[in-house]
Amino acid sequence: MTNDKTYRQTIEELETILRALETDTVDVDDLTARVQRSAELIRLCKQKLRNAEAAIDRVFDTLDEEDETEPTDDNDLA
Repeated sequence: MTNDKTYRQTIEELETILRALETDTVDVDDLTARVQRSAELIRLCKQKLRNAEAAIDRVFDTLDEEDETEPTDDNDLA
């Protein structure tokens, strides 16, 4: 499974597979391959979402740390 696709590209491929499954008569071998590919794409999406969540958490943690170290004296704001 490659990780070079963007989240949007991955979702678009999943949607393409879903449309094909909804409209086409798919033989069992092809169905199996499409379901396996869908599972790979779903795993990739979940990984990308977890990575994004972790990155966002780090940003907020950094902001919280900056708030804790900033002076609280109102005279410093003037």
